[in-house]
Amino acid sequence: MPKPKFSEYRTCAAAFQGALDALDVIGTWSWDAASDSIQADLFVALLFNVDPEEAEAGLPLDAFLASIHPEDRDRVQAHIRRGGRDSGLYVIEYRVCSADGITRWVLGRGRFLHNHRGQPVSGRGIIVDITDVRMGEATMGAVETTEFHEPEPPLERAADFAMAAHRAICELQDPALKARAEALLLDLGRKLAEQEWRMRRTQMN
Repeated sequence: MPKPKFSEYRTCAAAFQGALDALDVIGTWSWDAASDSIQADLFVALLFNVDPEEAEAGLPLDAFLASIHPEDRDRVQAHIRRGGRDSGLYVIEYRVCSADGITRWVLGRGRFLHNHRGQPVSGRGIIVDITDVRMGEATMGAVETTEFHEPEPPLERAADFAMAAHRAICELQDPALKARAEALLLDLGRKLAEQEWRMRRTQMN
């Protein structure tokens, strides 16, 4: 069965939802300082309304920022600038205008790596679709981001190792191992979303 073109994801809600259902609720991205571009998988591309083939090859950050909800964009940009300046883990929630025209809530979790001069050289992370969780809450306003922190809790370390393992396994081109690595990433992404939700509820009480 031929893969839908990007225009079909935009015009056919069934094609878009079918793709998300097949991919479940997590995607990955990586940033390279030398080319100043972000590579992202199909899931992230659809959430951020960019062409999947172009996202796989690498797109400038602005291409992804354009799809962030206007009320959240400045906050996310400030967080990204901070990540480029300070080495450390970050977790942030915000809204995106997806390829099907629907606004969705996502949780972004990632890290920027620096060289010995303190200059950012790369970044990587995951995007989790938490729309169902957010839609179940009474308050739909923007939430505060978590602080950069060290050392990392066990769940954060596990996510780091799982992303590294996933990248290596993809190079092996072993479908069975790849499916297991993706399932682990999915479970960790859900745990991260649940952890963030519990922290937010604690802060509200």
